[in-house]
Amino acid sequence: MPTILAIETSCDETAAAIVRDGRRVLANVVASQIELHRAYGGVVPELAARGHITAINPVVERALADAGLTLDGIDAIAVTEGPGLAGALLVGVNWAKAVAWSRGLPLIPVNHLEGHIYANWLLQAGEDQATPPPSFPLVCLIVSGGHTELLLMLGHGHYRLLGRTTDDAAGEAFDKGARILGLGYPGGPAIQRAAAAGQADRYRLPRAWLGDSLDFSYSGVKTALLRATEKHHLTGPTGGRKGKSKGQQPTPAAPFPTYTPPKFGPTLPVADLAAAYQEAIIEPLVEKTARAARESGATMVLLAGGVAANGLLRERLGRRLDLPLRYPPLALCTDNAAMIGAAAAYRLPVGRLADFTLDVRPNFDLI
Repeated sequence: MPTILAIETSCDETAAAIVRDGRRVLANVVASQIELHRAYGGVVPELAARGHITAINPVVERALADAGLTLDGIDAIAVTEGPGLAGALLVGVNWAKAVAWSRGLPLIPVNHLEGHIYANWLLQAGEDQATPPPSFPLVCLIVSGGHTELLLMLGHGHYRLLGRTTDDAAGEAFDKGARILGLGYPGGPAIQRAAAAGQADRYRLPRAWLGDSLDFSYSGVKTALLRATEKHHLTGPTGGRKGKSKGQQPTPAAPFPTYTPPKFGPTLPVADLAAAYQEAIIEPLVEKTARAARESGATMVLLAGGVAANGLLRERLGRRLDLPLRYPPLALCTDNAAMIGAAAAYRLPVGRLADFTLDVRPNFDLI
């Protein structure tokens, strides 16, 4: 029954968790930087790295306290090695290496995407150790800010790629769409909230079906949304430092360009456009996942990643599939360390460990 201390710093959340047996979460602490990055309309990598440096020790201390443990009760250290922002990843990897070396503990590197998948192995509220884990073979749909991938999972660590985005990820499309509509950051929840008051059938935005492929594409729908808003603009989105006007002192430079959302005339149907945009993103995800499940002989479908928190995606997939659908609770959809600890537990018995030359892999593909 290994007890694993897991660290996750791939983007803008500093997270530490303690997971036992790959399924039971003893502690799960996340320090979010959303408010820090909101002013810029997205994540600023340099600020994210600095935030991790100041947060990582308090986050780990809180996780140990929540679990009622000290480092003496830890059997291994797990850490996200990639993909993600290089500076952010370095904070977590270097912390994990230092502690593993000083305590003589195994060091387990984990792919961030694999972590999202293994969030589905963690026991949820009301479940106990007798609850069976997901059964193979299964289809995994990973949808996040940087990735949209369909995988066939044949066993622990054994994947076959079925389809992926050819350009933008679904989560990125949500963020950019929210920016276009002036709805704020992060974009996924903002689009979902706005869409709840809208009627999707008032606008028809394009879907990129890409023939018989199981691949995805979202660049076209982003452009279509932008075109639909253009005639309503009073101002466009702006960012950065303003220059000096005649007779005025220049505005002091901010360390990073800030974001000012666009202003629209009163006729822009924001809720309807948000609803139509959400439909255009989700429909291909649902249809292609259902087809992959049908053609692959899978016994179950797993939904993973930040966009797995989207209520419409969960509902539509559940109705469309003939197989069981499993997805994590909302707190485990977005970046967290419990999912890293779960994935690490299945790497430890087969010796998938790292030495102290471990480095970050910002562009680390799962397959």
